[in-house]
Amino acid sequence: MRIVVQQQPFDPGAQMNAFAAGRDDLGAIVTFTGVVRDDPANPLRQMMIEHYPGMTERALEKIATEAQTRWSLGDVLVIHRFGPMRPGEQIMMVATAARHRKDAFEAAEYLMDYLKSRAPFWKKEQGADGEGWVAAKDEDEDALTRW
Repeated sequence: MRIVVQQQPFDPGAQMNAFAAGRDDLGAIVTFTGVVRDDPANPLRQMMIEHYPGMTERALEKIATEAQTRWSLGDVLVIHRFGPMRPGEQIMMVATAARHRKDAFEAAEYLMDYLKSRAPFWKKEQGADGEGWVAAKDEDEDALTRW
């Protein structure tokens, strides 16, 4: 398991290749990369993501460990950025590896739902109409009920 919280950009392809290297014991690797999305109604200049160092990593490690317990996973990778980001830049990446695809897919979805709703990150959007904190969405919270 590897949990990374960093400010600098990352290369999803290179991360996936490193994650998969030498793993001939696994039959499935699932990856997801989240990117900053622009809003045509209020063009986004940048998104600022804040977090509490130490607390954030512990929370991500806890949920990744829970995913490994619930599904038969060979490995887990979570990368999440903080600081200023522009539309089109990567925010985060989740990778799960398992002997079978069902475990890899379900664990990846579980981690993504958690990251979207409960991970201790705070997002502020700065757009053409000003800036404001991004509020939690009901559908993101609802997604957690299936787990």
